[in-house]
Amino acid sequence: MPDRSADQEAQVIPVIEEHLEVSRRTVETGGAVRVRKQVDEVPVEIAEPMALNRVEVERVPVGRIIAEPIGVRQEGDVTIIPVVEERLVRAWVLVEEIRLTRREETVQAQETFTLKRDRVVVERLDPATQQWLPEDGS
Repeated sequence: MPDRSADQEAQVIPVIEEHLEVSRRTVETGGAVRVRKQVDEVPVEIAEPMALNRVEVERVPVGRIIAEPIGVRQEGDVTIIPVVEERLVRAWVLVEEIRLTRREETVQAQETFTLKRDRVVVERLDPATQQWLPEDGS
């Protein structure tokens, strides 16, 4: 070993080494989420033309003797149904005619229907207050 002189002081150089220790723990950060589905009902009114068919019934007395029964016939938009009866003298008597006339009219029909629509609500748990807060939908 070399001889150290008196004017030389011994120097100490520290050697440092760092160590890292990693661990995990669960921390509540408000990451709890609750999702609910609600069904909203929306009333909707519609107005549409609606065709109605009506039949007018008219009884027309006749009282005329005929040779034989008459069949149903059509005169324009009128259907004529003959009503006959047989009498003892073996003659056919046209007692009456029933006239059916069909009329078509259009009326404005208004109805209200209820439509359903699903809406989803997302909420986050605030760890500070333990309250469910609505999630910003934007």
